[in-house]
Amino acid sequence: MNEPKLTVRRAAPRDLPRLHELLGQVAEVHHKGRPDLFKAGQRKYTDEQLLEILADDTRPVLAAVNDQDVLQGYAFCVFKQSVNDNIMTDIRTLYIDDLCVDEACRGQHVGTLLYNAVLDYARAHGCYNVTLNVWSCNTSAQKFYEARGLVPQKIGMEVIL
Repeated sequence: MNEPKLTVRRAAPRDLPRLHELLGQVAEVHHKGRPDLFKAGQRKYTDEQLLEILADDTRPVLAAVNDQDVLQGYAFCVFKQSVNDNIMTDIRTLYIDDLCVDEACRGQHVGTLLYNAVLDYARAHGCYNVTLNVWSCNTSAQKFYEARGLVPQKIGMEVIL
């Protein structure tokens, strides 16, 4: 069976409906894993917020699209840099705020394509590293990132009162 040809481009306003669908899939994973923290059935962003993000070059959103230009996955990213901090160096980081592959496309290497595109984008923009956070309840995401060589940089901890 032929896998669809995928390319990566910057997400655009025409992608809003699919972005909302995929953001909903991520929200559901988080809600199922931590219903004490994540509400069910809520939108992460309004259309206005998404349009603002898509227009912001400091917050690039990469879109994996099929040959019909339909969004199959995305990577929301944010450039971060501490300049003249007392203890931190001035390195530039590309932070992956959210990476999602449509549930219907899992196993077709969309996530790897997106992740590699993020690395290329970061290199092209002078970044020292790429970072992200992953919820401990999302073991499939942890395994995905570990398989690509990511290692813990810091660990968030909690106690529920």
